[in-house]
Amino acid sequence: MTAELCVLGDFAWDVLIRTNTELMRGGDTFGEVALLPGGSAANVAVWAARCGRPTHFVGKIGRDRMGQLAVEDLEQEGVSHDLVESDANLTGSVAVFVDHTGERSMVSGHGADFFLLPSELPRPTIAAARHLHLTAWSFFTDPPRSAARAAAVIARDGGATLSLDPGSFQMIGEMGVDHFLAVTTDLDVDIFLPNKEEGEALTGETEPEPIARALAALYPGAMIVLKLDADGALVFRGGAATVVPPASAPSVVDATGAGDSFAGAFLARWLGGGDPIEAARFANQVSAWVIQHTGARPAPGRRLRDVLDAAR
Repeated sequence: MTAELCVLGDFAWDVLIRTNTELMRGGDTFGEVALLPGGSAANVAVWAARCGRPTHFVGKIGRDRMGQLAVEDLEQEGVSHDLVESDANLTGSVAVFVDHTGERSMVSGHGADFFLLPSELPRPTIAAARHLHLTAWSFFTDPPRSAARAAAVIARDGGATLSLDPGSFQMIGEMGVDHFLAVTTDLDVDIFLPNKEEGEALTGETEPEPIARALAALYPGAMIVLKLDADGALVFRGGAATVVPPASAPSVVDATGAGDSFAGAFLARWLGGGDPIEAARFANQVSAWVIQHTGARPAPGRRLRDVLDAAR
C-alpha cells in the first residue's frame, strides 16, 4: 500500500512503571504498571495517522503473541504496514520508569526491531512515498543501521523528502558524536527534529538558536525543528530562527512519547501543505496534551479530538 508518509524503525511494547512517590531502595512502593504500545518510530507513525496523514510503517517484530498484538495495534490506528516477522528474536520491549515528577527513564531491550536488514525492506513502498521519516534508534547499532541508510537512498531516488529524529542524547554520547554524524550527515536530510539535549550533545552549544545554527551547518539544507519542551519549539530555516511558544504550561503526568507525538503531528501538518511555523504550533498543542496523560499514545479524549478536528 502506498502512503504519503513512510516511517521506518522500531515497534516495541512499553512496560510502564509509574510511582507517585520516590522509589524506596530495597523496599516496596505502590504505583501503576501497564503494558502499552510504543517504539519511537511507531509512535511517530501513529500520531501522524491520528493527525490525518496516510501513513505506512516499516519494521520488524517477533513471530510471537506480542508481534500479533503489534499488528492489531497498527491496524486499529489506521497505519498500513510492512512488518517482517522473526523467528530468532522477540518483539521489542522497553521498561519505562516514570517518577513522581513525570520524568521518565527507559531501559531498551534488543528485540526484533534491532535486526531489520536491507534485504527485508519493502523497496517499492518506500520508493513510492512522498516522505520518509527515520529515528536515530535505527542508527545506534548495525543492524538496523544499514537498512535505515538503504531506505534513505531508496526514498531519495524516488524523489521523497527525508526527516530524522536523533532520538537520545545518552545514546549519541555512547555511540560517539563523530560516529553518529558520520552515519547521518550524508543522508541529505530535509528536516532534523532534535530536542535541546540532543542538540547540545551534537553541537556543544547550550542555547537554542546557536544550537540550531550549528546543526544547520552539520546538516546543510535541512530545516531544524528544535523541540524545547516547556519552552515550545524553535524552527530554523534559511538562516532565520523563529521561536514557537508552547501551547500551554500543563503539569507533567508522563513525558513518555512527547517528542514522538510532536514529530508525528509536525510532519502530518507540514506534508499537508502547512507552513512550518504553523505545523510546529500544532505539534506543540498535541504534545502538550500527551504529557498530561499516561503513555506515549493515550487514547484521544475530547480536547485532543477538538485540536485534531480544527487542524483538518
